[in-house]
Amino acid sequence: MTEKREVRSWLTDMDGVLVHEEHAIPGAAEFLARLQTLDLRFLVLTNNSIYTPRDLRARLSASGIDIPETAIWTSALATAQFLDDQRPNGSAYVLGESGLTTALHDIGYIMTSRDPDYVVLGETRTYSFEAITRAIRLVAGGARFIATNPDPSGPSADGLMPATGAIAALITKATGVEPYYVGKPNPLMMRSALNRIEAHSETTVMIGDRMDTDIVSGLEAGLRTILVLTGSTTQEQVARHPFVPTRVVESIADVVPLVDEFAPRS
Repeated sequence: MTEKREVRSWLTDMDGVLVHEEHAIPGAAEFLARLQTLDLRFLVLTNNSIYTPRDLRARLSASGIDIPETAIWTSALATAQFLDDQRPNGSAYVLGESGLTTALHDIGYIMTSRDPDYVVLGETRTYSFEAITRAIRLVAGGARFIATNPDPSGPSADGLMPATGAIAALITKATGVEPYYVGKPNPLMMRSALNRIEAHSETTVMIGDRMDTDIVSGLEAGLRTILVLTGSTTQEQVARHPFVPTRVVESIADVVPLVDEFAPRS
């Protein structure tokens, strides 16, 4: 961020940037408080489709971070918005948790296993063989295949566990049908977030901890990007990618002074 273009809006990933295993990363609360003090628009983004914004707000609040639920944008919400734009008042067979089913109900979608318009796959901790088999048969029968995000695995207290991308690969292997992924790294999620807060790409920065999702999707959406090293990507791994973030910092605490440095002067 050597250019002195002002920053009017901020997008930030959640896990690995603001929190780590239910604990706030030092500087996260100060960063968000500074944005609110300066009345700058912002959204906290996550590929996690398990929880509703209300659930995530409570999770952040428990770690000492206080933001309104309207400031949280999930892959489930982005997926629901995409489906509402594509086929309003449609139907879907859903493999997912309340974050996804609530988002789809809110746009008027019907949940059904009988000739649905879409099979929609999201994150869940309770994938069942029966539900996956039904999804395979529906996709093979002509239902359109949508997934909230391509993450193949996710962390847990006991180690890695399969995530949406891994289950999607299973369904694809059985049917030959690839899903359309709505969440990061699809820049569609970035654009939907920008529209949500009426922000412009030229005056918005994306903060993330993953080169392969946060940074590439921000880059492809025309945003300046900041990589923090408190999550998935190490400094050594940055050079392995054919693209680079606008800036690399140790943690979100290093972004706090940048908020003031690039804030609009008025």
